Amino acid sequence: MYFINNSNKMFFLFILFFSTLISISANSWFGCWIGLEINLLSFIPLISNSNNLMSVETSLKYFLTQSLASINFLFIILLKISLMKHFEMNNLISIMMNSSLLMKMGSAPFHFWYPNIIEGLSWMNNFILMTWQKVSPMILLSYYFNKNFLIIMIIMNLMIGAIGGLNQTSLRKLLAFSSINNLGWMTFSIMISENLWFFYFIVYSLMIFMMISLFFMMNVFFINQLFINNMNFYIKLNLFINFLSLGGLPPFLGFLPKWIIINFLMINKFYFLTFIFVMSSLIIIFYYIQIVYSSFMFNYFKMKWMNFFIKNKLFFTINLFSLISIMSMIVSTFIFL
Repeated sequence: MYFINNSNKMFFLFILFFSTLISISANSWFGCWIGLEINLLSFIPLISNSNNLMSVETSLKYFLTQSLASINFLFIILLKISLMKHFEMNNLISIMMNSSLLMKMGSAPFHFWYPNIIEGLSWMNNFILMTWQKVSPMILLSYYFNKNFLIIMIIMNLMIGAIGGLNQTSLRKLLAFSSINNLGWMTFSIMISENLWFFYFIVYSLMIFMMISLFFMMNVFFINQLFINNMNFYIKLNLFINFLSLGGLPPFLGFLPKWIIINFLMINKFYFLTFIFVMSSLIIIFYYIQIVYSSFMFNYFKMKWMNFFIKNKLFFTINLFSLISIMSMIVSTFIFL
């Protein structure tokens, strides 16, 4: 396997970005498939590291699962072309195509690979996998989706994403199940409007970026490191704000796109679906508050090996985002007036 150095990473990041544009702007399904394949082949070198055997195993797992989804997607394209005149098969073809795209995103119930692969990646690669790698499959999903099938998948995403994170001790797996839950919200938002999905995606990407930046600067990977390490009050406050914003608790920024979706559900009288959406968010907020409360209240009197005094431009940006996150609901309150 080919391992890259830092000088070549920008080239593969450019190819990763360019392949997504190819996929979402193609005028045929075959062109979309080519864009997805270039995206896969450009992401593999980014996650491979010759000094870490776990990353080699992770890149192999990612390649196998994505290849399986790509083969399925190509087979469905050929099947669709050959059965173009048989309209009674359109329902089955749409379900199969949606399944392959959902598997590429790591959506439930095709999420068997997603938490394990995220556990073996660095924080920056996790950010790419949780955000940018979802753009192409999500846009392609909006072109040709089966409404009833997607609603079942959305409910599974919400419940598995909420319940799966309850007993996790790894922060990467915790964010993985949170990503699965948010994928349910994003899938429903793109069924409503692409503009709403774009707004949700931007807000979610900002929140994930702030969380991952904090964990990267502190070099933490497990929940108990938040208790043991000697973090000052401002770092804990930023963690508190970003965790609750990611969970969708008002008055933070993460609640705004969820509020728009819940408002749409209530207007169209989808009361049971609204209940599932709200309850899944409450479960996620529960274990986020549990983590934050413990990190604030637990005080280790033993010698602490790590002292964090983060003074750089990125931490200033995180502080600024936390302030915006708190004050956003003051502005957003006037949206529905």
